[in-house]
Amino acid sequence: MSPSAPALDLDTAARLRASIGRLSRRLRPTEAGAAAGLTPTRISVLFTIMRLGPIRLSELAEEEGLNPTMLSRVIADFADSGLLTRVCDPGDRRAALVQITAAGRKLCARMRAERTDVLELALAGLAEEDRRALEQALPVLEELAQGLKGRRG
Repeated sequence: MSPSAPALDLDTAARLRASIGRLSRRLRPTEAGAAAGLTPTRISVLFTIMRLGPIRLSELAEEEGLNPTMLSRVIADFADSGLLTRVCDPGDRRAALVQITAAGRKLCARMRAERTDVLELALAGLAEEDRRALEQALPVLEELAQGLKGRRG
């Protein structure tokens, strides 16, 4: 925190963290993910590969905060199920990259759509003024998320 920044309201920070955590846990399960037998960790890995891929396993492990042995098993399972492929890194033929396949993209799209539908229904149950307040808060939440990128804790 910079010396000129006002003191952090710990109650607000704690409430925001708890609310975001509950939202995340309630949006995480999807029928598509369950049908594919995906755990929350595997879903996260698949979405990261889609977002950042093709990507080296070492970069993926760092991004996801996973040990390489566990990640190797996840990647092997994804490759066996046709959700991703391994390709040679053109910059270093000794290294491999992983990239999502069309089937992997389709599964991610289904999971995103399910989560969006659930959230859309929940938003419809709110008062109009509350929906507008959330809409107005989005730029601040997006900035907050960007500011937290790369931080662990």
